Amino acid sequence: MPTYDYRCETTGEVFEVKHPMALSVKTWGELSEIGGFDLGDIAPDSPVSKVLSTGGVVNSSSLKNPNLPPCMTGGGCSGGFCGA
Repeated sequence: MPTYDYRCETTGEVFEVKHPMALSVKTWGELSEIGGFDLGDIAPDSPVSKVLSTGGVVNSSSLKNPNLPPCMTGGGCSGGFCGA
């Protein structure tokens, strides 16, 4: 299940939750239920915004072999699949 960051528009705090991609979270009440957070002094209908992040991005310099496999550079891979 994907992990998403949400900002509570009332407090400015950012919270991390896991939920299905099809789920749309719009309020603090929904977010607190999904994440198991205490509502605290924040009204349940307070808006939250999804924060875009670049988590999970891998750049080639972090790989053991930073060269692209042949199938990614226009060449073919033997055996019909990419063994990279």
